[in-house]
Amino acid sequence: MTDILVPAALIANPGTFGGVPEGDCLRGAPVIRDGKLVGLTNPSDAAHLMVMPALVEPHCHLDKCHTINRIGQVGGDLHHAISIQHADKKYWDENDLRSRASRGLREAQQNGCALIRSHVDWGDDPAPPLGWSVLVEMAEDNPGLQLAALTGVDQWRAPEFAQKVGNILALTDGVAGAFIYGHRHTEAGLRSLFQIAAHHGLMLDFHVDEGLGDLNGLEAIADIALETRFAHPILCGHCVSLMDRTTDDVKRIADKLARAGITVCTLPITNLYLQGRTDGTPDRRGITRLRELRAAGVPVVVGSDNVADAFCPIGAHDPRAALALACVTAHLDPPLGDWLPAITTDAARALGAAPITVDGAALTDLLTCAVTHTADLVSGRTPLRPATETLT
Repeated sequence: MTDILVPAALIANPGTFGGVPEGDCLRGAPVIRDGKLVGLTNPSDAAHLMVMPALVEPHCHLDKCHTINRIGQVGGDLHHAISIQHADKKYWDENDLRSRASRGLREAQQNGCALIRSHVDWGDDPAPPLGWSVLVEMAEDNPGLQLAALTGVDQWRAPEFAQKVGNILALTDGVAGAFIYGHRHTEAGLRSLFQIAAHHGLMLDFHVDEGLGDLNGLEAIADIALETRFAHPILCGHCVSLMDRTTDDVKRIADKLARAGITVCTLPITNLYLQGRTDGTPDRRGITRLRELRAAGVPVVVGSDNVADAFCPIGAHDPRAALALACVTAHLDPPLGDWLPAITTDAARALGAAPITVDGAALTDLLTCAVTHTADLVSGRTPLRPATETLT
């Protein structure tokens, strides 16, 4: 069989997998037993395929996606987008939600995603919104779909709200989440949310510090996680205000995040579109400090966030596209194979799932791409195909 290439960062035990090094990959002929890729033999021919695990989409909004056509020509900062998207909710009946969310889910799956987390706007009422009910039904037919409740952090400090929403999340395998943007009662809301999540064994997912300027909800999350020794996965999305912190601040916060085991999710497409707006061309980068966080031992993952809605009129449910933009924006230099865990293995861990590495993986859990360099893989120019179609 023709040789294949496997990014070394996606192999649990590269020293025993076989093959020979070629750039940031190992190359060799695949050894397949009982439908699993168990190793590589010595190379014998030129490689024309790269093999990797299925992708993970750690952060998107299936309840909001594909509303841009009826919203119209909209652009602006985060708060303007929130207002415009909220007005669109008058159209959110069951058929509308199911149609748009299904379209977004298909896009993610067609782009290689097997595990997807969607946030769902919850609102002020502790009763589940229609969007939650529709997406829960969709998740029953799509086991790789996770749902996170998105509420303002202040809402969690109300005992009745926290108790009722916590019970619903526990019954529907949901993730507890909150939006934190300089809220008045951030600490009280966080403490209540951590308590509810610990009681029900829920994962936590935050939209935090989604803006440039003096915001520091991220450190508050890390402090409470360390204080309570919270035992379940915590994912913090956006964290854009780290760009405005001093070097010492970044080191201090990153150390806390690493010790707490918190993962940071960068969302470059939407954040670059919304953040740093001025009267002219923006001169600030709406992205978090990826390189500094990673150097400090903080797991970093990449998500697609908003797709064709008031928050971003373009975008795609495609982690490769998001990673490619992060490479350009944050100067993520080669070898780019070292960043592939951000949309595969590390992203799976962040979502509380066992990461799938290439060694020993079932072919049904693997993808192939007709490229010979990880930069070509990340670029997205070449489509991904199931390994069951190309390695058998």
